[in-house]
Amino acid sequence: MRSRKLKRLVSVTSSLLVAAGALMAAAGSQQAAAQTSDLVSKTAFRVCADPANLPMSDRSGKGYENRIAELMASKLGLPVEYTWFPMATGFVRKTLQANACDVVIGFAQGDELVLNTNHYYTSSYVLIVASEGPLGGVTTLADPLLKDKRIGIVAGTPPATHMARNGLLPKAKGYHLMVDRRYEDPADDMLADLESGALDAAILWGPIGGPLVKASHPKLKATPLLSETTPPKLFYRITMGVRQGEKVWERKLNSLIRRNQSEINAILADAGVPLLNDMGTGPLEAQQ
Repeated sequence: MRSRKLKRLVSVTSSLLVAAGALMAAAGSQQAAAQTSDLVSKTAFRVCADPANLPMSDRSGKGYENRIAELMASKLGLPVEYTWFPMATGFVRKTLQANACDVVIGFAQGDELVLNTNHYYTSSYVLIVASEGPLGGVTTLADPLLKDKRIGIVAGTPPATHMARNGLLPKAKGYHLMVDRRYEDPADDMLADLESGALDAAILWGPIGGPLVKASHPKLKATPLLSETTPPKLFYRITMGVRQGEKVWERKLNSLIRRNQSEINAILADAGVPLLNDMGTGPLEAQQ
């Protein structure tokens, strides 16, 4: 009898300890959430951005990410404040994680450095060629017309794998990936080489290449690479990035994105960003 009572007492005590532990964990989680929420400014829409990263962002506010930041801030009734740092090694650590700012306007979905909001657009890498040239109709890197052609590619980016698979690397020209664009501009250099005849084609991330072609290179055309049948994928969903753990802020931005999606789309389209459906299989219009 005494043994049964002892076992029952132990069982009840264990249950109480588990319940107490759960309550403490919940309280700690709520306290942590409150603390991270307190890091977000209540007086300004604080944006982490590259000061020389057109067509996306720059100090003059001419980039389309600047325009999206202004839109979001206006809906919150707050001014925009920037923390500037080159979009290279250390960007997130020196800006967002240092609590110097609260949001990165453009960040690829799934990157563990940040907590991603819902994506607000999908885009892909593009093949850029002369509009009236022999490569004007090419839509895939497997096209035989690209054989023996001089193609510009940013080193280490996904299209390079497709180029290797199709035997296009021997004559390719590589450009740096992680740079401070105040001093080095691979995208503009690549397009200049294409227009000078040093290259036959160029491959760039669409949200960079598309707007640059639209703004400054009327004789070139940018074609989204949607027809590759093997990995890696060449389309990506773009989100806003916030600090890990800031779920309240993330949900607030998700609501802003949802309510203002049409205006965001208009800003991106006006800039020349190739907008795709969520699966990256065709233009956004085909989904609507």
